[in-house]
Amino acid sequence: MLSPMRILLIGSGAREHALLRALAADPTVTEILFSPGNAGATDTPKATRLAGDPLEIAREHNPDLVVVGPEQPLVAGLADQLRDAGFAVFGPSAEAARIEGSKAFAKDVMKAAGVRTAEAQTVTNVVDIDAALDRFGPTWVVKDDGLAGGKGVVVTPDREVAHAHAEAVIAAGNPVLFESFLEGPEVSLFCLVDGETVVPLLPAQDHKRAYDNDEGPNTGGMGAYTPLPWLPADGVQRIVDEVCLPVAKEMKARGCPYSGLLYAGIAWGPEGPAVVEFNCRFGDPETQAVLALLETPLAGVLYSVATGALSEIEALRWHDGAAITVVLAAAGYPTNPAIGEEIRGVEGPEILHAGTEEVDGKIISTGGRVLNVIGTGKDLHEARENAYARIADIEMEGGFYRSDIGLAACEGRISIPDEVR
Repeated sequence: MLSPMRILLIGSGAREHALLRALAADPTVTEILFSPGNAGATDTPKATRLAGDPLEIAREHNPDLVVVGPEQPLVAGLADQLRDAGFAVFGPSAEAARIEGSKAFAKDVMKAAGVRTAEAQTVTNVVDIDAALDRFGPTWVVKDDGLAGGKGVVVTPDREVAHAHAEAVIAAGNPVLFESFLEGPEVSLFCLVDGETVVPLLPAQDHKRAYDNDEGPNTGGMGAYTPLPWLPADGVQRIVDEVCLPVAKEMKARGCPYSGLLYAGIAWGPEGPAVVEFNCRFGDPETQAVLALLETPLAGVLYSVATGALSEIEALRWHDGAAITVVLAAAGYPTNPAIGEEIRGVEGPEILHAGTEEVDGKIISTGGRVLNVIGTGKDLHEARENAYARIADIEMEGGFYRSDIGLAACEGRISIPDEVR
């Protein structure tokens, strides 16, 4: 690893703010160029916000490592452009990023790798929707085949709702994917991947629905917690062995080896872990909770992935206890979020910025998911108490948040179904 190190971090959300904090905590890091960044950069002395084309910024400032946060630039090939220009990049190639960019591609990879997932059918014409609805159900899972920021999925027992979403996806010019419904609680597992080397991080669970008790529309994520007290002791290793490693080997065999963060969204049902989806980057908001417990300096780990040396790192170290992140969202999120609201009470290390800007000395909302609040503690109960005590002090007109992030796990209401062997 290089020392000292200058890093270019691409992105603007709470995920990137969490990455910024974790990277800045590494003593070998001297400067982080945060592009385009958000108002949270002001709390990190090592950070400098920059606007402009990432490739031009890299050429001008010559960072030792480029970390690409969001999925859109990865799918569009930014990592390839940066690597071709001679930079060390944390993030997969465009070909490998298809694991998120095309759900049909991901299904094909899983089928070849022998990875358990939902049965699926791709539909491109509205006249074929009813036949697909007849095939699936009584709970329909309808997905936009492309990128949709976590909001392109409808899971519903209402056939009319499923039909309407499928029509909307096709009308937008994208294929629609119908899937069988996977039973069991969901697990988000992030794995650092370098070819056939796979190193898992802590497992987490996301809360996708907008409101308490999993009601309301799907969002980009309203909160997450880690670790998972209900996951079997061998749960992470099983996901690595049964899902992530076979996929990594298949990607390498196809000539598009994976390098970066592979996010496996898992449903653990009666037949064991099965894949709901893959992401080609750190997930948001799970990253915020997971990185809150990481003790190992992050920069060196990401650099080892970027330079093909992941197999040489020491075992990751983690702080004891639990962490939770709770999202403060704008009124109207996710369909029509209000922006431009002043936010008060956002000082402190517990706050991660997502959709914010500083205007005339005030913090203003600029997106649907505005802030994240992090709570840590000796257990999930204490982490929840700390997070909710802090978020109650934040003031924003119309802002809302779920009050039940991690609650079911805290109360022991989540369990893995008995497996059919």
